[in-house]
Amino acid sequence: MEILLWLAPAGVVTVLAMLWVSWLGRERREVDRDVAVARLGQALAREHPGRRRPAPVRERDRSTGIQVRRTRREDSAA
Repeated sequence: MEILLWLAPAGVVTVLAMLWVSWLGRERREVDRDVAVARLGQALAREHPGRRRPAPVRERDRSTGIQVRRTRREDSAA
């Protein structure tokens, strides 16, 4: 039993942290449902910064399972 005494401080800290988080997350004032829906509608109607520039479309490499890179020949006579 003495071997497990070193766990006591960690257990106490864990319990205190759980109590503190539950106190922070307690239910506070309730927001009117209609007001919340109106806020959500306004937020969704706003222009999102990511919508301005679409991401460039990348060409997908055809996967054959073998990695081979083609080399360019500068002289076409060869």
